[in-house]
Amino acid sequence: MAQDDTHDPARRSWVDSANDPACDFPIQNLPYGAFSTGDGAVRIGVAIGEAILDLTALEAVGLVRPGGETAVFDQGVLNPFMALGPEVWTETRRQIAGLLEAGVEERLRAPLEAALVPQAAAQMHLPVFVRSYTDFYASKEHATNVGSMFRDPENALTPNWLHIPIGYNGRASTVVVSGTAIRRPLGQLKGPEDDAPRLGASARLDIELELGALVGTGNPMGQPVSTAEAYEMIFGYVLLNDWSARDIQVWEYQPLGPFQAKAFGTSISPWVVTRDALEPYRCPTPPRERELLPYLQEATPNNFDIRLEIDLAPAGGTPVTVSRTNYRGMYYSAAQQLTHHALSGCAMGPGDLLGSGTISGESPESCGSLLEMTWNGRDPLDLGGEKRGFLQDGDSVTLRGWCEGAYRIGFGSCEGTVLPAPEAPGAPGD
Repeated sequence: MAQDDTHDPARRSWVDSANDPACDFPIQNLPYGAFSTGDGAVRIGVAIGEAILDLTALEAVGLVRPGGETAVFDQGVLNPFMALGPEVWTETRRQIAGLLEAGVEERLRAPLEAALVPQAAAQMHLPVFVRSYTDFYASKEHATNVGSMFRDPENALTPNWLHIPIGYNGRASTVVVSGTAIRRPLGQLKGPEDDAPRLGASARLDIELELGALVGTGNPMGQPVSTAEAYEMIFGYVLLNDWSARDIQVWEYQPLGPFQAKAFGTSISPWVVTRDALEPYRCPTPPRERELLPYLQEATPNNFDIRLEIDLAPAGGTPVTVSRTNYRGMYYSAAQQLTHHALSGCAMGPGDLLGSGTISGESPESCGSLLEMTWNGRDPLDLGGEKRGFLQDGDSVTLRGWCEGAYRIGFGSCEGTVLPAPEAPGAPGD
């Protein structure tokens, strides 16, 4: 999509809070989410300033009908709307922007104002039914740090890393919306000097700052896609925290990769920022160190200039910003990841979630995991009197992301608090 009038910096909304330059959700953004209020019914809306425009209500009265005679905003998730495809996404975004623009027809103001809900009065829900979840490993800085830490620093990257977007299939059932508490996982643990593993709670609980790409339209089984087609298939993006139990992971990951170490929880932000809204912030991936095979090459810049931050707060304590980084440095774009995912003929569809992998820069202050920031716990962070190598019970983590230019395109936040581990199951008959 080329930039159009929906990206005009001069555009203003009749929702006054959307015109604040520091607002995450101006009229140029319009991210989608799922919310409920006192009646408990989950509805679909777009964020505008400090409010939500209830699209379920507007669809019911005929003001917004992207599916024609078929309602698509009445099921509490975005999947039916996402399945309609890029042309409908773009036209619906343009229509909603027109309804929210200052100077909208007076006859429309009453039904529009009736469909406006304060964000402070709403409970947010998972915006999509997540069909599948795949996590990638696309930051060269992150891969180099981890490879240096656990392998030979001279050969930190595995031989395939510069040629292929490395990924693994994760667990969709434990993808949860921001604000959902995360329970410390149990797992098998084995130190380098131990003769055998033991069952216990993870002591090296970590975070991973990522961007999640949500597939809108899919491909049939057996049919690969190009990077240009993959870019168009992506509906939008969310902040993503792929919580990780490093001590469980180090024992289990060979030869098939992470399993229980990452299956216990993945948090995403409640607002899906559309690919259309991010169009002014497109940028290229970094220069290639090895020429990619033709199917992975891109004719257009498919990364985005998105600033990212991580706050960490001890229980009852003040949040401390422990990382500042940017998505633009990711070696593989989401389009390249989706293209590679579909290469073998894997069928993708509405609600498939692709995690970018940890987003890290070159300095400890720009890393996306505690593993890197503290170099596996060796150099703990100072949180204003408390030290952290890894997460303790009661710690809260908040991710933030936004694009900054003529206006701000924000993602809101992605939050989670660590709960104590459950009681370990005993032997049969106990």
